Amino acid sequence: MPALRLATWNINSIRSRLDSLDRFVAAEQPDVICLQETRAQDSDFPLSHITDGLGYPHVALKGQKMHSGVAILSRLPLTRIDSRIWCGQDDCRHLSAVLAGDIEVHNFYVPAGGDVPDPAANAKFAHKLAFLDEMKAWGKDLPGGGGRSRRKRVLVGDLNVAPLPSDVWSHKQLLNIVSHTPPETTRLDAARDAHGWIDAVRHSHGPDAPLYTWWSYRAKDWRASNRGRRLDHVWLTPALAGALTDARIIDATRDWPKASDHVPVMVRLDL
Repeated sequence: MPALRLATWNINSIRSRLDSLDRFVAAEQPDVICLQETRAQDSDFPLSHITDGLGYPHVALKGQKMHSGVAILSRLPLTRIDSRIWCGQDDCRHLSAVLAGDIEVHNFYVPAGGDVPDPAANAKFAHKLAFLDEMKAWGKDLPGGGGRSRRKRVLVGDLNVAPLPSDVWSHKQLLNIVSHTPPETTRLDAARDAHGWIDAVRHSHGPDAPLYTWWSYRAKDWRASNRGRRLDHVWLTPALAGALTDARIIDATRDWPKASDHVPVMVRLDL
């Protein structure tokens, strides 16, 4: 396997956006696609379209009706497929599998957290903070925690946090808006540092460039307003960071008919 092209995308309903998935595959030809917010229980997932129509014969699913849901679509065999229950809720927010070359992929959909950034007043925000705390503990307990791991691991997904000032259109105006509040950003940083994960996009583009992966549907012209946030991430262990040759945010998909409010993030690893 000379190169691995891996994409992550909150597709915001797989059945509503199959045409977008078709178009994305035709344009980018990823080897592996990790999807979030599939919003389909496994029995309703368009499996034959994925395996026969798009050419991804290896599929791992963890879905439920109308809410959440994650999937891994792969042209490479998947082994050791697993899913973890987070915060005591089996709400389909995590899926893992191992690719050829013993590359372990973890696909996450972190809770959005509602609108009020107060865990006492908003149970959804409390759930989000607890989920991020659990991610930190999980990363620390993985073999080789703290950045010492020689394991080849990738963590991707809609993590629903924009951690840096350059990850939002206005750091000052969003400091009290869910997704960029200090309780969230400090926890995401801690979860990343607990296993020594490297942020692939920032590793490639530096910390200061304004980069976004999500734009609200409320904007009449999302490009003109450009009030975005970088909520979707790809993290690598140090064992894979040296193989990273490209990391791109594919924002063209936001212009497509019936677009998701998120756009794909895609990395290339030359292995």
